Amino acid sequence: MPLNRPTAVIGSAIMVPIHTDRQSLEEILYEVAQAALKSAGIPIEDIDGIIVGSNDQVDGRAISIMAASGSVGGVDRDILSTPSAGEHAFVMGVLRIASAHFETQLIVSWGVTEASSLSEVERLAADPYFHRKLPLDDLSSFALQANALIAAQPQAQTLAAQLVQQNRRRGSLAYPEATGPIETPAEIDASKAVRWPVREAMLRAPTMGAVALVLASEEFVTKAGITNPAWIRGMGWATEAAFLGDRDLTAATALQEAARQAFADAGVATISEIDVAEISAATPFQELIAYQALGIAEPAQWADVVSKEHVHPTLNLSGGVASINPVFCGGLVRIAEAANQVMGTAGKHQAAKVDTALAHAASGPAMMYQTVVVFGSKLGGTQ
Repeated sequence: MPLNRPTAVIGSAIMVPIHTDRQSLEEILYEVAQAALKSAGIPIEDIDGIIVGSNDQVDGRAISIMAASGSVGGVDRDILSTPSAGEHAFVMGVLRIASAHFETQLIVSWGVTEASSLSEVERLAADPYFHRKLPLDDLSSFALQANALIAAQPQAQTLAAQLVQQNRRRGSLAYPEATGPIETPAEIDASKAVRWPVREAMLRAPTMGAVALVLASEEFVTKAGITNPAWIRGMGWATEAAFLGDRDLTAATALQEAARQAFADAGVATISEIDVAEISAATPFQELIAYQALGIAEPAQWADVVSKEHVHPTLNLSGGVASINPVFCGGLVRIAEAANQVMGTAGKHQAAKVDTALAHAASGPAMMYQTVVVFGSKLGGTQ
């Protein structure tokens, strides 16, 4: 959908992973919101509205937006919640500015690991007639997807461990204190199968995280004199069929559609016009599926991409989910990482001369929900 009003990310803050028993959730949300505002160089008084991406079941508390409202500045300010995914809060924030009713939005999402069983939380969120009775959690759906992919593309089984190692090498540069050890492919393949064929060393344990972004209209950016915005040149989102039996698990058709929308809006013909890309993939098998859906590489070229440290676009400079796995807010983290690359604020993993960046966010069983955002250092596309 073409955006009728130019909008940009002007500030962000990423807190992953969070390991503390000295701060309450409310204190963490205050800290991440204030850090994003400081990054944007504006006070909370300049924020017209707030969207929080939070989930009551993950949080283990009813109406989690109520607990967060005071911390993120929601008192006496317009505030909404998207319980489906953190990236959906971003989409809604952009659309609100496009409506011309708002000039700025603060987007905040988080995930905690306090629930006694995240697997049970995921099962309860699944389709109640078929999947919930199996029982099906996210990891089981990822494994079904991986099995389907290996049956269709046997080379995926060999490439999976190499891809994990590649992501963790990048993660060790971006977040050296948090990425953990870089296991060899042999060590990864020898680790325990947690859901066949997904092995324990392919995954990072779910961790607490929080992320915030500040969005602003072109008018606000000009008036505030902001010199390094990440313009949202294109955006698309789509959803797969809920019942896994209705889907081809080897192909991310919703991601193909989301990318088609985003590329059309941005005036991008192929992904070769993108400088850096952040891919949201809980397993290496999902990342290979995303390569094909986004046009990065067909299955016959997967080995070339996995064997090279840098390709174009440069992939997952943050290390991706293979390095740090924040609960629920991982998709919005990918969006913040891509925006940071365009703003020149990515820190240790900042790439040189980034004019365009792509963020892919996926969530739900076997990547059910797909979102693609194309950022640019200059206005363009349909804006």
